[in-house]
Amino acid sequence: MSALLTLQARHALGREVEALALVAHDGFSARYDLDRIAGVFSRPTHALAGQSYVDRILVLDTAKGGVATAWMLHEMHSRGLVPRAIVLNTVNPILAQGAAFGEVTLLAGFDVDVTAAVAHGSRLRLDPRRRTLEVLAAPA
Repeated sequence: MSALLTLQARHALGREVEALALVAHDGFSARYDLDRIAGVFSRPTHALAGQSYVDRILVLDTAKGGVATAWMLHEMHSRGLVPRAIVLNTVNPILAQGAAFGEVTLLAGFDVDVTAAVAHGSRLRLDPRRRTLEVLAAPA
């Protein structure tokens, strides 16, 4: 399938994945934004509040929060309630460590605002080896 749009990331880790995107110009903290038992965004003021993040590619603005994210992503992975990938405009070392520990694919650092370039509900393919994000299909 030919990509509608391809973006190049400066930072990437994990395995190649394909899934639907949840997109918002909002930050990401595993500790403060997620209900890790129900598998949904739980902070009422988050743009994705109430939506399931399980098996989705999260496309958000920036990493926030502290060291709890690392063990939380690992714990979520152990129960199968983890996003397929996280895509950010900016990332910090804590979230990069958490993504690696939780086996969550991560791409970050684009020449454009990725939250504006990718539409909510798009089908994406991420290839960390090539550091690419491909939009395969626009939302229905």
